[in-house]
Amino acid sequence: MKKFILASLLTSSLLFSYTMDYDKETECLVRKIKIYKDPQWISKIELTNGKKLFFSSPKSMIEFYHQPGRWFDVGIKSEEDFKDIIVTDYNTLKPIDARGAFFVYGSTKISPAGDDLVPFQSYEDAKSFAEKHNGKRIFGFKEVKESLIKLLNGKI
Repeated sequence: MKKFILASLLTSSLLFSYTMDYDKETECLVRKIKIYKDPQWISKIELTNGKKLFFSSPKSMIEFYHQPGRWFDVGIKSEEDFKDIIVTDYNTLKPIDARGAFFVYGSTKISPAGDDLVPFQSYEDAKSFAEKHNGKRIFGFKEVKESLIKLLNGKI
């Protein structure tokens, strides 16, 4: 029985592991810059049709998420078109589900896109980072509104 449970846990962890399969030519959809130079900031959206969209930072990815119509050529018709939304955990550099991540706002760390949201898999890691780097607030994915992205982009 123990072997079965262990095998089930291992299989389920493999099913929910994510990859950041980019190369040196991969560009951020929003900023049009190469993403490979700053791996701690890379984000990705995989669509249900198999297309992969890469971003230079969580801010850029969430900007796209809130207004996919600005990039009409991608062909997003509804939220159901988003299969996986992935960010890189700032501490471990491992790809994680953005929908379950914690984002630090207002820290002294900036991404290639400027002021940004620093992603972490655990709230404790986000809180520790915020204390060390002057973070102002910690958000869950659904709490990151379009207005916050506009503020980070200097449009408010």
